[in-house]
Amino acid sequence: MIRFDLACAQDHSFDAWFRNGADFDAQNEKGLIACPHCGSNDVRKALMAPAVSTSRKKSQVALAMGDEQKKALAKLKALSEKVRENADYVGDKFAEEARKIHFGETDPRGIYGEATSEDVKGLVDDGVDFLPLPVFPEDRN
Repeated sequence: MIRFDLACAQDHSFDAWFRNGADFDAQNEKGLIACPHCGSNDVRKALMAPAVSTSRKKSQVALAMGDEQKKALAKLKALSEKVRENADYVGDKFAEEARKIHFGETDPRGIYGEATSEDVKGLVDDGVDFLPLPVFPEDRN
């Protein structure tokens, strides 16, 4: 999975995750990507800073939330809960079950669970469609 910084024709900035660059291009050509601020489908990749790994301990990204961010977070939490309510939890067997569904070895259904970085790379290589679910601070307590 890769995260792209995006911008719409009105210069609203946002980001989104894609399987790869070609997946972004295909979705964008079909008008499937929309600006969350104004709904515009005129979207382009924005200039991104490269991710550079250093030997120093990585710091956490933090967000001081205003009213708009709190509302957006509440919507994201509700969506995440709805996805989980309508899917089967498969735990650490996520990659195995996702492949079975993808290759038609079992009936299609929504699933969620955990996957290692290696599992995720393998699923991407196999062309399996999936999205990461957000983990909220209260989920870790």
